[in-house]
Amino acid sequence: MAAAALTAAQCPGGDPVDTPCGPEEPMPVFSDDLRELADQALAKVMSDEAGPASNWVDPEAWKQWQANLNRLRAVLAPPELSIPLFDAEP
Repeated sequence: MAAAALTAAQCPGGDPVDTPCGPEEPMPVFSDDLRELADQALAKVMSDEAGPASNWVDPEAWKQWQANLNRLRAVLAPPELSIPLFDAEP
């Protein structure tokens, strides 16, 4: 999940990661193919309510935790291609 958050931080709309426990040097720019892998990892964690996530998150904080992961997934989603269906120039 931390790797997904670091990946999302480099995507348009991503929140910067600023923590006193983080690296002192800037992170390298990650490859775009990591976005899909990070999204898949988050989807797997979110889909297994009885799995490891249930041990990480207090049941009272579950909805907020899911909202945070959904936000990361929205940022990680590949940008939609906008292909014009027709040329609208006069």
